[in-house]
Amino acid sequence: MQSYKPNIIECNGTSYEIGRQYGELAKNNIFTSVNLMFESLEKGFFKASRDGVLKAADKYLENVRAFDPDAIEWVQGIADGSGISFDESFALKSYLEISMNYQQITGMCTSFALTGPATRNSLTILGQNIDWHPDTPIDLLHITHSNGLEQLSLSFLGNCTYYLNSAGIGNCANLTISPMGPVTKHIPLSIYLWKAMRQQTFDTAMDILGKVSRGVGYYHLADRFGNMAGIESVYDDYTVLKPENYSLVHANHYETEKYKENDLAYTYIQDSFGRADRLRQIVSDSFGDITVNQAMDFLSDHHNYPNSICNHVDDTKPLEMASESKASFIMIPEDLKMYIAFGQPCENHFFEYSL
Repeated sequence: MQSYKPNIIECNGTSYEIGRQYGELAKNNIFTSVNLMFESLEKGFFKASRDGVLKAADKYLENVRAFDPDAIEWVQGIADGSGISFDESFALKSYLEISMNYQQITGMCTSFALTGPATRNSLTILGQNIDWHPDTPIDLLHITHSNGLEQLSLSFLGNCTYYLNSAGIGNCANLTISPMGPVTKHIPLSIYLWKAMRQQTFDTAMDILGKVSRGVGYYHLADRFGNMAGIESVYDDYTVLKPENYSLVHANHYETEKYKENDLAYTYIQDSFGRADRLRQIVSDSFGDITVNQAMDFLSDHHNYPNSICNHVDDTKPLEMASESKASFIMIPEDLKMYIAFGQPCENHFFEYSL
């Protein structure tokens, strides 16, 4: 087993100050992320130009200004700290939405949340593998906001997407793909997650997601009290998913019946269905006695390798669509703890982090 353990990036203060500190301390990864964004969108089906990418992101800018002015300060801080332009920083925050519009599908993920009778001692456990292009940078941030709220956040491609906060709320996030439709009041997911996961209660975080989560991501949230729910969306609608038998399991296809007709996972991410079925089976097999260590083992599963829960590069796919598990995490909201393997969980140790 390998033992790569990156430095935690410590950020504190206002949204601008947090962004600037992140930009300064992760400058190389921010540059790599920007270059990978442009390269991935210039290749593949649509040959998107650099200028085209920036213009596509700009369509979201006024929506974000109205939704969360602090997010604009955060984006500007990252730009100032890393030396990239504001437009590049904002495009990075809009990368997933842009990639869906250009149909550059490269990512996968498999996630779960368990609570109550599903686990030993009724412990609430969230877990996920973050699957993306092999060159994708991953950072770990410890953020302290001006109001005292703390967060551990895993950031990929310069986007803080996975959070555990000191109010005892954690989230998982999976790519879902359906026709995007027109950009009306849409907000990039990295922006609305930045706001949702700064909340002090489960209900207020879910309320934000219900208002603005549209079309690209699936999320489930769980908190230290055992509250748990998921949310799926298309560009003009959303559905809240409730746990079944104290469990939520998700991959990259829609579970909501009315969204299945336009689900592009059937075309682009067909192995999503097998990964979700496999995860449900192994959760069911251990139901009632699931521990943190068993949850880690779930994420290392190689059934249907290389397109398995623990994802490895599939050499039969085009290089620009290559994907592998870049990091793996387990969150325990009650204990404010996060266990992270940097790289594929079958080959890397899980390190413990606490708030």
